[in-house]
Amino acid sequence: MGHRSRFAAARRGIFAALTSLLLAGGASAQEPIRIGAFLAVTGPASFLGDPEQKTLELYIDRINAAGGVIGRKLQLVSYDSAGDAEKARTFTKRLIDQDKVDAIVGGSSTGETMAAVPLAEGAQIPFVSLAGAVVIVEPVKKWVFKTPHTDRMACEKVFVDMKARGFSKAALISGAGGFDKSMRAECLKVAGQRGIEIVADETYGAADTDMTAQLTKIRGSGAQAVLNAGFGQGPAIVTRNYRQVGLTQPLYQSHGVASKEYIKLSGPAAEGVRLPAAALLVADLLAANDPQKPVVTAYRDAYQAKYKSDVSTFGGHAYDGLMLVVDAIKRAGSTDKAKVRDAIEATKGYIGTGGVVNMSATDHMGLDLSAFRMLEVKNGTWSLVN
Repeated sequence: MGHRSRFAAARRGIFAALTSLLLAGGASAQEPIRIGAFLAVTGPASFLGDPEQKTLELYIDRINAAGGVIGRKLQLVSYDSAGDAEKARTFTKRLIDQDKVDAIVGGSSTGETMAAVPLAEGAQIPFVSLAGAVVIVEPVKKWVFKTPHTDRMACEKVFVDMKARGFSKAALISGAGGFDKSMRAECLKVAGQRGIEIVADETYGAADTDMTAQLTKIRGSGAQAVLNAGFGQGPAIVTRNYRQVGLTQPLYQSHGVASKEYIKLSGPAAEGVRLPAAALLVADLLAANDPQKPVVTAYRDAYQAKYKSDVSTFGGHAYDGLMLVVDAIKRAGSTDKAKVRDAIEATKGYIGTGGVVNMSATDHMGLDLSAFRMLEVKNGTWSLVN
């Protein structure tokens, strides 16, 4: 082979190698951004997980139709944990080790979330929880964030409202779940700071179907108002039994039942019940200049058009979780986990369904008490307490 032939062959070899590298790079650039999720789509907490799953599917499809994120499509890798902490742990490990997800948005309940936290921290992967308890973000965990308002905030919002109505003595009733226990503990901590004396503290089991015994004790306690720290089926039973035992004092519920499902399960007994919740449930009642109004109305309209069912704050938590991750990836210009984590922590002024989010190194939720609206059930639907 002559000098020219050898040179041409070498040049062809270099060209082939460069082409191969470019093709590989192109293929890599087209790899989807994998968003992992474990949600209680079925089981007793399905009122949380079902709208969360639907929301993630809806908005990942919408984002992909608009071109994706940083030139790449999103791919949802989701498992149904059915509200079980052990399943949540198993699925989190699978998302990290086998599915190689870039971030996790999920954990419908506190128990599921806390089972996943050590795995997310160990793998150093951004994890945005959709559960309520303050223990998720206090103390701060480097890789863990959350979108819902905390149980402590709910206690404070309720106690502020009680004081405004002239009440100083309150009774607590709570369930046996992780959220219930956490909120009860937080309410006991902050009651005195808000000028409220807890004069009764009753609990019920996860399988209980009648709470009249506990409510009868509360009736004789001198309480001027009652707060049910709980979520799931229990609060609806408490609400029905509340009227049956003749309690007439104002009844408050937690943000853990902030959906129309609670009103349906409680029936007429829900009339007059108050609870703190996100603006999403009263989108049409917000002032025209409320910064959340365009966000919550757009989400509500998109969800209802797609699924022909009412929105809940729980689906809103999933919307916020996904959008916080997407926004962080855009600002990081990468799916590098450390860069995405740093970008989430640096989030300022994000307007979501839950409020205006301002994260920091010491606050991995980024919401203050103003993010909660006090709602009251009137004529079988939500109204805004001014």
